Amino acid sequence: MPGTAPSHVGLNSPYFFSLCLTSANPPFNVDKVKSEAAMSAGRLPFGTPSINSAKEFGNANYLWISYFYAYLNEKGRAGFVMASSATDSSGKDRDIREKLVQTGHVDVMMSVGNNFFYTKSLPCSLWFFDKGKGEELLDKVLFIDARNYYTVVDRTLNEWSEWQLKNLNAIVWLYRGEREKYADLINEYIDQVAEFVNTSKHIEDVPDGYGIQRSFSENLDLLQAKLELIRKKAKQAVDTAAKREKKTVDAEWNERIAAAEAMIVILKEACWLYEKFGEGEYRDIPGLCKVATREEIKERNYSLTPGAYVGVAAVEDDGVDFAQRMAEIHRELLTLQAESNELMQTISKNLKEMGL
Repeated sequence: MPGTAPSHVGLNSPYFFSLCLTSANPPFNVDKVKSEAAMSAGRLPFGTPSINSAKEFGNANYLWISYFYAYLNEKGRAGFVMASSATDSSGKDRDIREKLVQTGHVDVMMSVGNNFFYTKSLPCSLWFFDKGKGEELLDKVLFIDARNYYTVVDRTLNEWSEWQLKNLNAIVWLYRGEREKYADLINEYIDQVAEFVNTSKHIEDVPDGYGIQRSFSENLDLLQAKLELIRKKAKQAVDTAAKREKKTVDAEWNERIAAAEAMIVILKEACWLYEKFGEGEYRDIPGLCKVATREEIKERNYSLTPGAYVGVAAVEDDGVDFAQRMAEIHRELLTLQAESNELMQTISKNLKEMGL
């Protein structure tokens, strides 16, 4: 994937880059970079990546990583996009990564899923350095696996919505002890609940009991149920409208539906955040985030792959007995097979009667 990493709104958002002060998308997996020029620049504090017989870096990922670190002042922060393979590559890359981890300045590592670039479908990772980390965080790195957290734009493109980016920032805030920022975000969600009531053009679209006195999940349930009623009323209104008025009526109801859908999206993100962190205490969430010490990272051979630390999210028990359900599926399959055989016999008989 040579050349500069192609940008996308999800990775260029100001909410994402509020995690750091310096940010960029360096080239991915570039080869044949002349080593002499890079070495003479004096920006390789952890040693040189592997050099081939032509005196070139076979892969320059750790050249860029080293440059980012070297250019920071004593309080500097940086965030950049990098190929996923760089988080646990071997050889000299691994040695550089060990020295980098031991500085205590690796702050956050985040995995990003497929289709976040306009021209490439490959996943990537986000690296965040902080040379000004407090003493209480020097021995820690926050790992976030966000590969399953995104909004689908279309078949070939994903992104983080504004609220999803805020939620990812909130995890970092809590890890850093910035609970007031988390509280501000929760209040922002509460304000959105109130704003839906205050700005609704049709008060009958606001469910009975909906409001800031309810929890996010209660409001979500109320609004989802109300949306179904709005859709039924919309269909009825369009079906009964005079032909010349159908487009106007349809547009009016679509606007009402869109307003409810937009609020539901916000409430889902509020629930996603609040159900995990409540009033504002960071905790490790299986499958999402984990704070690891440098010793734990050493035990994993200095891998910086978030998935190696966060694990897999627990799967809720749906109460279905597996053996019983498999037996039911087997019986259903036998029934369908018998019906298929009977149908084929009927078709064959009909063809014979037609002389075919």
